[in-house]
Amino acid sequence: MCGIVGYIGTREAYPVLIEGLKRLEYRGYDSAGVALINGSSQLNIYKEKGKVSNLEEYVSSHDTSGSIGIAHTRWATHGEPSSVNAHPHLSESGRLALVHNGIIENYANIKEYLIGKGYHFKSSTDTEVLVQLIEFVQQRFHLELGLAVLYALRRVVGAYAIAVLDREHPDTLICARKSSPLVVGIGEDQSEFFLASDALPIVGYTKHIVYLNDEEVAEIRRGEEITIKNLANWHEVVAPNVHDVDIDLDKLEKGGYPHYMLKEIFEQPRCIADCMRGRLLPKEKKIVLSAINLHKDQLVNANRFIIVACGTSWHAGLIGKQLIEEFCKVPVQVEYASEFRYRNPVIRPDDIVIAISQSGETADTLAAFNLAKANGALCFGIVNSVGSSIARASDTGIYIHVGPEIGVASTKAFTGQVTVLTLFALALGYEKGTLDRQVYEENIEGLSHIPEKIERILAQNDYIRDIARTLTYARNTLYMGRGMNYPVAMEGALKLKEISYIHAEGYPAAEMKHGPIALVDENMPVVFVATHHRLYKKVISNIQEVIARNGRIIAVVTEGDQEVKRLSSFVIEIPETLGTLAPLLSVIPLQLIAYHVAVVKGLNVDQPRNLAKSVTVE
Repeated sequence: MCGIVGYIGTREAYPVLIEGLKRLEYRGYDSAGVALINGSSQLNIYKEKGKVSNLEEYVSSHDTSGSIGIAHTRWATHGEPSSVNAHPHLSESGRLALVHNGIIENYANIKEYLIGKGYHFKSSTDTEVLVQLIEFVQQRFHLELGLAVLYALRRVVGAYAIAVLDREHPDTLICARKSSPLVVGIGEDQSEFFLASDALPIVGYTKHIVYLNDEEVAEIRRGEEITIKNLANWHEVVAPNVHDVDIDLDKLEKGGYPHYMLKEIFEQPRCIADCMRGRLLPKEKKIVLSAINLHKDQLVNANRFIIVACGTSWHAGLIGKQLIEEFCKVPVQVEYASEFRYRNPVIRPDDIVIAISQSGETADTLAAFNLAKANGALCFGIVNSVGSSIARASDTGIYIHVGPEIGVASTKAFTGQVTVLTLFALALGYEKGTLDRQVYEENIEGLSHIPEKIERILAQNDYIRDIARTLTYARNTLYMGRGMNYPVAMEGALKLKEISYIHAEGYPAAEMKHGPIALVDENMPVVFVATHHRLYKKVISNIQEVIARNGRIIAVVTEGDQEVKRLSSFVIEIPETLGTLAPLLSVIPLQLIAYHVAVVKGLNVDQPRNLAKSVTVE
């Protein structure tokens, strides 16, 4: 949520900034703005509610000159979406401009203090309070901008990634971060610098990236080397750790698909193959994971695993729990990261805490991870974004390697996470001796065929689209599954909610009679994930319970199934696979159903209302 882009160098800044904002649209936002210092040291700020295209249209008749600037897409926290509340925000004198991701928790007290000093506020945001505080400190103590930012940030409580301009120093850009991501791109010969919330907006200009760490402040001066200092010690310079980032820009485009989400659904066969490449070795009948090799003793001897995650990643964690417990015979807790650290959890040094996050920047998950680290647990990260905060905080872990995911509703990241968790559980179980060799090899063989089996499901896209049309009238939908498939049912319901705005809930099917069955009538579609596994007969009983109450059944079944087919209004067949691998196939039709319902309803599939791709605030 929210996005920052900045530039200082020799070229015109505005085209870089506006293109960068478009690259960040996937994060979710409700307004956009840009600040530029032109050749006459005039600070120009333009802001608009709505899409970046609205900002472009507004700015088209104004001065956009200047080789230094900052830009922002805002996801509202304090104050409604509006041009007034949009970033950048100006200081009282109009000298400073600031963009900010995060939340300043003590903004109200600071605001009250500044009002007492004669400051006035135009917006309802915590961000305007921060820029006013920086100017107050700068003027009162006659400080240069970087030092003023440092002293101001020492007085705030909360999370932030900020970039600040000073019209009286048009060759300087100051940025800082705490619990919210920020990266600096270094151009050729250090003649120009790029700033962004993540690497995607700037990889077209440079592959040399510096990831700022918490409580670091970077001073970027035109034509000079970047200077990084820590809030705790302004006199000590931190040596920048430059990473080379290689992102294929072609993967950031739609590639002929009408939406990123559909493209990403169809990318899953390749993505899962990429995820397994070099790790799953079918010919040798083994799985090789460096994370297990490097931390074998701790992982093999762990008495408990704790998985912390949010949203779709939490559903992947529920599948991971079943896999680890089945193959490794070790108890696993799956926790909402947002609740975990607030209930004084018991964390022991022999625990393994697994954080799952597509972006690697999820604020709640990162905070839970840091709590685990402080208590001595081994921290294991499962993320997609190389160099992200969770990746860097991990003692070890596994990247899912599915490529950039732009659609807000996660698809390929989910299957990538489940693939990695499956590989991990199989490899660790075999290493521990708790997994039979035959079962180990059967799952290796089964995993090797998953990409081609997903291709067969995707070939039914037109048929699934026709089924999805029948759901567009619904106001509520239930999703049901058992065993490995009940987290899939929850994930299917989440997808429908996220992009079609139809209320949907997922449950273990046996729980239906403990409450949800009261909702079932002739107007209630019920989607069952009813593939062949050891609880198949019990799922059929649950389907009968819905039919007895006039519910309408849409079922995902194993190819050739006749029993569920006779009971259902519609069935979607998926290829047969092992029960432990079924989620990788059964989730695909549910992703397509959600997508097509949203398209038929004429909704914004890739950027659903109120949602953000990277949730970097609590």
